[in-house]
Amino acid sequence: MQLASAAPDQYSVSQDSQLEPASATHFTYEPRQPSSGVLHQIVKMHLETFLQEAAGGRDGDPLPRFIEKEFRNFLTCGALGRGFARFRCSACKLERLVPFSCKGRCVCGSCAARRMTALAAHLVDEVLPLVPVRQWVLTMPYRLRYMLAWDHKLCRAVLGVYIRALLGFLRRQARRSGILNGHGGAVTVIQRFGSALNVMRCARYLA
Repeated sequence: MQLASAAPDQYSVSQDSQLEPASATHFTYEPRQPSSGVLHQIVKMHLETFLQEAAGGRDGDPLPRFIEKEFRNFLTCGALGRGFARFRCSACKLERLVPFSCKGRCVCGSCAARRMTALAAHLVDEVLPLVPVRQWVLTMPYRLRYMLAWDHKLCRAVLGVYIRALLGFLRRQARRSGILNGHGGAVTVIQRFGSALNVMRCARYLA
């Protein structure tokens, strides 16, 4: 999928990966400026201090590598110096450089929103059947949340117990409604932190 242009400031999206003049619908490409955001400036200014203080509070042990990597990748998201794609209009010969994104899951709001939108579209178009769906939320005590945050095997075991109990409950409810051979299914999304970036393991189910 590439950009197409009818004029230097008008763009459309071509489905066949060819650049073609825009017809009825026009889009204006405005590159993101992630470095001007408040969150980007805060992370850039205080990241090293945060990592040092976090290590000091853990008896010298640094934060897990994936946490530090998430923050550092966020600082390079949308930066041309970290790589880019070049798009060229076959009509007017205009070229645009589009920087790569960090594809982060937590800190970068732009990448997280794009991932969330793509996942929602996939679930609606390809996964969920045309039946009533309800959201179920599994929350856990604080001490257990920290254990699950670091122990993936334990986390999978806990989620497995809960989903078996949930689907069993739904099957019993179905039998009471006259559905004897009903089959259930669920989609699980794990929430890893709260609004204050605190560790908060909970699971949200669509079943």
